[in-house]
Amino acid sequence: MKHPTSLTWTAAIVFAVLVGVPTGCSQDEVGPDPATAEFVGRSVCAQCHETQTQDWTGSHHDLAMQEATEQTVRGDFGDAVFSHQGVTSRFFRDGERFMVRTDGPTGELEDYAVEYTFGVEPLQQYLIAFPGGRLQTLGISWDARPSEQGGQRWFHVYPDEAIPHDDPLHWTGRNQNWNYMCASCHSTNLAKNYDVVADSYDTTWSEIDVSCESCHGPASHHVAWAEADGASGGVKKGLLFDLRNRSVWGFAEDGVTATRQGDPPVGDQVQQCAPCHARRSSMSEDYAGNRVLLDGHRLALLEPHLYFPDGQIKDEVYVYGSFVQSKMHKMGVTCTDCHEPHSLKLLAEGNALCLRCHQATAYDVPAHHHHESESPGSSCVECHMPERDYMVVDPRRDHSIRIPRPDLSDALDSPNACGSCHGDQTSAWAADAVVAWFGPDRAPAGHFGEALHAGREALPGAPAKLAQLARDAETPSIARATALALLESAPGPVALDAIVATIADGDPLVRLGALVALEGMSPDQRDRYGIDLLRDPVRAVRAEAARILAPVQKLEWSQVRRSEFEAAFGEYEAYQLLNADQPWAHVNLGIVHMQLSRGEEAKRDFETALRLDPSWDVAYVNLADLHRQNGNEDLCESVLRAGLQQNPASGGLQHA
Repeated sequence: MKHPTSLTWTAAIVFAVLVGVPTGCSQDEVGPDPATAEFVGRSVCAQCHETQTQDWTGSHHDLAMQEATEQTVRGDFGDAVFSHQGVTSRFFRDGERFMVRTDGPTGELEDYAVEYTFGVEPLQQYLIAFPGGRLQTLGISWDARPSEQGGQRWFHVYPDEAIPHDDPLHWTGRNQNWNYMCASCHSTNLAKNYDVVADSYDTTWSEIDVSCESCHGPASHHVAWAEADGASGGVKKGLLFDLRNRSVWGFAEDGVTATRQGDPPVGDQVQQCAPCHARRSSMSEDYAGNRVLLDGHRLALLEPHLYFPDGQIKDEVYVYGSFVQSKMHKMGVTCTDCHEPHSLKLLAEGNALCLRCHQATAYDVPAHHHHESESPGSSCVECHMPERDYMVVDPRRDHSIRIPRPDLSDALDSPNACGSCHGDQTSAWAADAVVAWFGPDRAPAGHFGEALHAGREALPGAPAKLAQLARDAETPSIARATALALLESAPGPVALDAIVATIADGDPLVRLGALVALEGMSPDQRDRYGIDLLRDPVRAVRAEAARILAPVQKLEWSQVRRSEFEAAFGEYEAYQLLNADQPWAHVNLGIVHMQLSRGEEAKRDFETALRLDPSWDVAYVNLADLHRQNGNEDLCESVLRAGLQQNPASGGLQHA
């Protein structure tokens, strides 16, 4: 969509936040040195930002984590009893302590004291301290909804599954550990401080909840700027991040959809919200003022267990991965165009929120939504942002803000918004209704989901479809990167052409996808097309380049190339070690160390993975392969047999 040449800007139609930029200051101005910035605490911020503090107080960020007290605990600890899959738990009080008697790490019933509350609504979870600095998330949660909505009860987050003490999902296990799974997004200035030798944590934070500096970064330079009466500091005013919304939206004459005045914002807002609102893994704990998510994290692509083929949310993906698929994101809409940043409330309720940018006369009428006014079908979000429940009672809206496509549902095995209200009807019925509304001549456009579905199922012609999708610059980058990643399992000329066309793409996520695809190519091709990305400006890309080049290092590499590889591999290594409390990180390192002929390091990595989780079958298989490479078949066999004793149902171990 082009920006209109003639706009009518009046008070009635200019409705977003207007923030002036000081004359002579570049919007791209680099902020202060993050290495010298220090956290000052909310109490310091509140001295000048009283309104923002009031808005934030009581928000979900404020209540993200709290000490367990009479004021914070919402669950019924009045000797309440809850049974799940043969385990009966009891919630009671011991003086001022909130207690639960439930199955522990051995399967026996034990008494545990609740240390912290986690979240507040529509459910509240509870954290229990274990040796080694661990906090574990109890699998039984409190439904904080009103009783008339089915709430005010205890429930299990895996209601239909038995989760015995030796199950990876048991509440005492590594997968339910707060230090790894939850902490970084629920507290401010968190340092995990994991000791891999002791397998223990000394996790610290500045503030227990999501406070000012979680979003704005350490504020010591900003305080200095304020104390100097704003004498220097430029646009960022001493802060690491420029989070202001410079959005100015308005309607052209006779326009029905608002457009942005000028260029999209160059601030850090969406990228700064993304780390806690994306399905990703962490690569760094620093506050380096990174303007790109992939500089500190690796974003999950549209993987089958997370997303339907057309990009609709399946598992819990925390908004960002769906939002970047939307036309809104492409047009420059930011988080605070819809959400107040401190209270987190919507800027308007119901259709009024969408009608800030979409004229009611065109969109809030039966001619558009084809339902009775004020009915659920006339709600913008019910059609364009359907909900999906997570953790049993927590509905999340799909932020891809898509046009419903019931015509694709059967082919892609994906849901459609029509089925949310018309569960007794088929997708074909809904697709026929759309044809009846708009006529048979309105042929639906193609969708990237068709190519991703073909790639997932290895259908005939899939590589060509994926390659075409990867090269389509108008398609969301997350879909293009996913198409490239799927091409890794279909190496050949078609895949190589797509890699060559995208390896230098302007979006780092696409470059990352091209590297994943390149792993399926020959050593010479990996070296030829991947080598330059060792010095990519984005950390996740550099680290991935090091991973795929590790097994194909060439003697003729120059000293400069070798130095670039070692630097990028150091970043890959740091990424894995940041997640050293997880066995998969050590397996990842071990595989690359094997490829680099660093056998002792690889052996240490696999053995560490098995020390953390003796049932981790992938570690046994790779350790056995290492012994086989060294010609020690006896050790190879003993490792595999030990693995089968721990995990007799493992197909990988049986095959090995």
